[in-house]
Parts: sequence; C-alpha cells; structure tokens
Amino acid sequence: QVYLVESGGGSVEAGGSLRLTCVVSGYSAERFIMGWFRQRPGKAREGVARLDKGVATYADSVKGRFSISEDEAKRTVYLQMDSLQPEDTAMYYCAADTMYGLGRLQDEDDFDAWGRGTQVNVSS
Repeated sequence: QVYLVESGGGSVEAGGSLRLTCVVSGYSAERFIMGWFRQRPGKAREGVARLDKGVATYADSVKGRFSISEDEAKRTVYLQMDSLQPEDTAMYYCAADTMYGLGRLQDEDDFDAWGRGTQVNVSS
C-alpha cells in the first residue's frame, strides 16, 4: 500500500508563492504517475499537475505559474506555486496512479492513492 502525506500549505497574499510537498511511503519499488489536485470552495476536485516519467502536464489555469517536480531519492513530489491568486485558494491533494498507468488530470478515478490534503489560502 502506498501512503501520501502532503505539507506546505498556508496563507499568502496574491502574488506570493508556496511549495507543497508530498512524501510517498509504503511498499513499492515502482515509479508511479503522480498528480496534484485541488478542490476550491463549492467546486469539484480538479487536476492541477501530473508527472509521468519526468514529463509534466498542467491544467490551463495554472500553466506557467505552477511547477511539479520530484526527488526520487527522497520519494518526494513537489508543487511549486508562484504568482498565486485568490482563485487558487483550495485544499490541495497529492495522488498516485499505482495501478492503471493512465493518471489523467481530467479523471481522478485514475488515481488510486490519495493524501489527506493541505490547505492553501490566497488573499487579495
């Protein structure tokens, strides 16, 4: 079983930056497709960024502002968020596709392991 634990959320002013961290633990020597999702107040959860064998993909809403990366040795995935805006306020979740090899941002059902989330608040 794979366990994911997020950290790094907090409160910032518009234009600020945060870096979210997701630590991956549990039995597996494989590399997974990793993703970051968010759920904004009153909205459905949405995919933000994914990383598959070093190739990053982003939602249009964050492209150019967010960056996903990983440190394999530390089994950690990061989401660097710059130029944050109030509309980025959300609970952010780390997710892993350990089973399907799809990991599509538009389909959270592709991801079978989830963290509990970390809250990001951006004030204007």
